[in-house]
Amino acid sequence: MSDPALGLLMLGLIVIAIMMGFPTAFTLMGLGIFFGFYAFYDPTQFWWDNRVFDLMVQRTYGAMTNDVLISIPLFVLMGYVMERGALVDKMFYSVQLSFSRVPASLAVASLIVCAFWGLASGLVGAVVVLMGVIAFGPMLRAGYDVKLAAGVITAGGTLGILIPPSVMIIVYAAVAGQSVVKLYAAAMFPGFFLATLYIVYIISRALIQPSLAPPLPPDQTRVPVPEWLSRLRAAYSPNVLKTFVSALASPARARAVKREDGTPVGYGALVANFLIALVPLVLAAALMGLVWWYVVIHRAPAEEIESLGLQPLGGAAPVEAAADTGPGTGFFVTYAVVGVLLAAMLVRYYWRMGAERFSLLKLLTSSVLPIATLSITVLLVILLGITTATESAAVGSFGAFLLALFARTLDWKRTKEAVFLTAKTTAMVCWLFVGSALFSAVFAVLGGQALLERWVLSLDLTPTQFMILSQAIIFILGWPLEWTEIIIIFVPIFLPLLKHFGIDPILWGVLVFVNLQAAFLSPPVAMSAFYLKGVAPPHVTINQIFAGMMPYMGVVILCMVIMYIWPGIVLWLPNWLYGG
Repeated sequence: MSDPALGLLMLGLIVIAIMMGFPTAFTLMGLGIFFGFYAFYDPTQFWWDNRVFDLMVQRTYGAMTNDVLISIPLFVLMGYVMERGALVDKMFYSVQLSFSRVPASLAVASLIVCAFWGLASGLVGAVVVLMGVIAFGPMLRAGYDVKLAAGVITAGGTLGILIPPSVMIIVYAAVAGQSVVKLYAAAMFPGFFLATLYIVYIISRALIQPSLAPPLPPDQTRVPVPEWLSRLRAAYSPNVLKTFVSALASPARARAVKREDGTPVGYGALVANFLIALVPLVLAAALMGLVWWYVVIHRAPAEEIESLGLQPLGGAAPVEAAADTGPGTGFFVTYAVVGVLLAAMLVRYYWRMGAERFSLLKLLTSSVLPIATLSITVLLVILLGITTATESAAVGSFGAFLLALFARTLDWKRTKEAVFLTAKTTAMVCWLFVGSALFSAVFAVLGGQALLERWVLSLDLTPTQFMILSQAIIFILGWPLEWTEIIIIFVPIFLPLLKHFGIDPILWGVLVFVNLQAAFLSPPVAMSAFYLKGVAPPHVTINQIFAGMMPYMGVVILCMVIMYIWPGIVLWLPNWLYGG
């Protein structure tokens, strides 16, 4: 048997061994050492002088010193602390009340919380188990179809590996030698776009077949309003904002209002509730201010340097002075239009702020806002180049501990569990890198990589045909394998061919990320199904869960087609932030 044929035999054996249940990392290392011993065999040397052992040490050291991988344990710790801190229960309740008028409101709320929790943690198993405990039971009790409810939980839970910060993106960046920051920026829109397609599919199914997701009874959609707030409104004004402003100006009548426990409403409580009422205004002002700072102020120094004809450090060449620097007229017009629309929406919102609307805002502020602030801050400082991914991951982990401590949901036992699971996950990823590096090196030495490249090039494919072929192979591999095996073993085979076909590795990588959603949704190795089965009621069968997941694979394929037709969904944000 020729050496390239031995390389293909290696590839076939690793797939068979993984499907038989052997540990992926150690199987990769074992096959790498076995075939590498043959590839480097020299009869004039002792067997312990075989160069495969030197290669093993070098690859292990290279994986352990890879700077890209440092952020993995920190992001994983951030996710496990949030998951062990049980911060999602109240979030689901408040989001469900916010979308109570939407068809299939429980399913829509589940998908929104899954997408948001994926942004916060990026852990598929944790999200599926949490939402299975919190949302699956209420959907079944509300009369939802078992398949529909199971599909919502399993498909929504997989969004965690697509929406940054994601461990899968970091692993791909290390394998492909790409920038983690650019990949995060590229995966932002596709992640939320896929979540939107899921929501559109659910609402469409509920409108076509209302029996699949019957509306909730009024008592489950009514926002609880405290008695003291109703009495305070009766003393001042039906509008809650006017009530708090008037109460702060003349608190005499407010002191006469008693809480449920008999204590009077103090001035501090009035100030706190007034600040909560201002949260939408503050968020809108912060968003507009951030956009203005980044576009107009933050980019000004670089543009001034270029306009002077100076060469920035590391720049290619000086540019001639430009007569017009800064954003164009279109930006200011768009900014003004958006500002006017936001102002009109805020005026309408505050004009109609009753007791239920304020109580719902208070629920959202206490449950969603802290996690949203932490997650979005961690992501923004990465995308804007303020910190590296590793530094922001450290800040995110510290912030997750603070949130859990303030919520009083994290004790010593849960902290130990979070740290242990983080160490376990990190060790798994690192050993996978060691095994993959050894396996791919031996595979290349035997000539397997070159043989596959010659075969693909002999097909004389167009870039579109190669894109379809590569994504189809990854889609099929997603049925028996998990995303870790696919990215570690098979993605490196396609990467050298991207340059030949002129395909952007960022675009191809994000298509792979979306494609690998199917790896969690396709039997027989559909891990989302088994995660949900572990917390589902006994009468829910694994076949029902599998059947519920299948339509979402079609949504994943539709998303990939749209992304390929309009690649700006992927490339616009990284090109705008970092140039392209």
